[in-house]
Amino acid sequence: MVRLAHASSYILGWAAASATGFHAVAPSTRAARPRSAAAPRSAAAATDADFKSESAKRQIGNDAFLNEDLMARAQNGPGKTNAEKLKIGVVGAGLAGMVAAMDLADAGHDVEMFELRPFVGGKVSSWKDGDGNHIEMGLHVFFGCYYNLFGIMKRTGSFDTELRIKEHVHTFVNDGGSLGSLDFRFPIGAPVSGLQAFAKTEQLGLEDKFHNALRLGTSPIVRALIDFDGGMDMVRDLDDITFTEWFTQLGGSRGSLDRMWDPIAYALGFVDCDHISARAMLTIFMLFAIRTEASVLRMLEGSPQTCLHDPILKYLDERGVKVNTSTGCRELVYSTDESGKPDRVTGIKVGPKETLREFDAVVCALDVPGIKKVLPQAFRDAYPMFDNIYNLDTVPIATVQVRFDGWVTEMEDEARMMDVSGDQSDGKGGGIDNLLYSADAEFSCFADLALTSPGEYYKEGEGSLIQAVFDERAFSRSEGQIVQDCIDQLNRLFPSSRKLKCTWSNVVKLGQSLYREKPGQDKFRPKQATPVSNFFLAGSYTYQDYLDSMEGATRSGLMVADEIIARADGPGGLKDLSEKAAEASAGEEGAKEKKKMKIPFFASA
Repeated sequence: MVRLAHASSYILGWAAASATGFHAVAPSTRAARPRSAAAPRSAAAATDADFKSESAKRQIGNDAFLNEDLMARAQNGPGKTNAEKLKIGVVGAGLAGMVAAMDLADAGHDVEMFELRPFVGGKVSSWKDGDGNHIEMGLHVFFGCYYNLFGIMKRTGSFDTELRIKEHVHTFVNDGGSLGSLDFRFPIGAPVSGLQAFAKTEQLGLEDKFHNALRLGTSPIVRALIDFDGGMDMVRDLDDITFTEWFTQLGGSRGSLDRMWDPIAYALGFVDCDHISARAMLTIFMLFAIRTEASVLRMLEGSPQTCLHDPILKYLDERGVKVNTSTGCRELVYSTDESGKPDRVTGIKVGPKETLREFDAVVCALDVPGIKKVLPQAFRDAYPMFDNIYNLDTVPIATVQVRFDGWVTEMEDEARMMDVSGDQSDGKGGGIDNLLYSADAEFSCFADLALTSPGEYYKEGEGSLIQAVFDERAFSRSEGQIVQDCIDQLNRLFPSSRKLKCTWSNVVKLGQSLYREKPGQDKFRPKQATPVSNFFLAGSYTYQDYLDSMEGATRSGLMVADEIIARADGPGGLKDLSEKAAEASAGEEGAKEKKKMKIPFFASA
């Protein structure tokens, strides 16, 4: 098994992290429909013609939201072994890169990975500090519509043992300890379960409920219940306006935005409704309306490293994949065609010594700041696809962990709140065992990991470990100030917690995390296959129908692997092109040597 040293401390200047990526569960029993001809309408949207792989094609378009076979595809692997064996370099060992490596190894290729950090995971990284505390770069929540990611976890054997399902309730905590909720528990599934959840929620008053119902009742979601393709096409056309602009056009109220939708928007992309794309928000709501399981939450039993990444690393190690950590890509080496445009990547320079490594194909599975750093200027100058990436912006976040000597979210029984005696593992501590939202705090989503993920976060004799994600409103403050602000805001939300003391804290600042889901960004997202024949991209920012999330990263990893597998064999395939390039290079070297060895003849006098 690949062995990775845990970092005791690590400064992440441009790292990316996902806080509450929306992730998934068991597939719906609804049958998959024949693929429709409807294609995404965004200027950047990919169509069937952009992909050689039939499997990659099934990950895009309207039917990708209803295809119950996606989990099986991720679980079973690519289902093909190439005739030609490629040597493939994968730059970046986040979820996208590791998933791509799994499929490429199963297709018979020689895969090697290069990761800048001393640990894998990318936006979902975690590690141990010197005292054995597990540190995370975000709050990671798995929603029930992440079929691809769950398929990968089934494939590595972690799905049944490393996820804890939560009550089908989304809880909002308000100042003074009052609770509101979207309670989806109902005998009848979607959309009825969602309608009654919004009708009964305590988070909104009657007037806001009325305006909320009026706007949602005229939304693409309603049309999609009758005409799914028509509803989805309407959603795609809304990428150029904010959710606030869309919501208030036909009756939506400011109160609904402030008390309910803003916390959800912050949880989704760390920006509020005034700045997030209407397409981004409505994509998630569409899934909630159509799939009962989409709004079900799961969280890991323990840390991402132990529960998610280690099983993947074991899978890769068993297939001969080498994972080089603390070995970032310093430079892409490339050749050009007769017109001077880059036409293939001939190698990558990696590590502090910039060692040149040559591959038949290279996958850059990086986040937005990472790919911006590694792309040569010549790629941008020659191909608009690469230049478009630089239009993608990112958001800063700060992930705070605060441990207490009691149970912060236990508000009904003070004695229970103070009781940390005995073994309270396996979620037996006091308080709320679920993801929490708040409209009254700068961390719009948070959870008590000692309850939600007790396998590695509960400590005997101690209480809550609150993990909260602050957005850019608080990012510029000092770490000490952020911790104090977190405690103060928790005390306002849970007044009884003022009697508890903080026993440990940690802050991880990420100056550039998810790409900013502001209007007009979808058209800048690149496809996985690029104009440079043997150079590919992966990562949740690349084109796929999900957002910047764990599921999006998983989809992109599967798609890039499918595209490489579809291009590997035969005349004009990646192996053929690699061999021809090697022959041409050898011919050029031979000509140079021959020229050097020519001895001029001088006649004697």
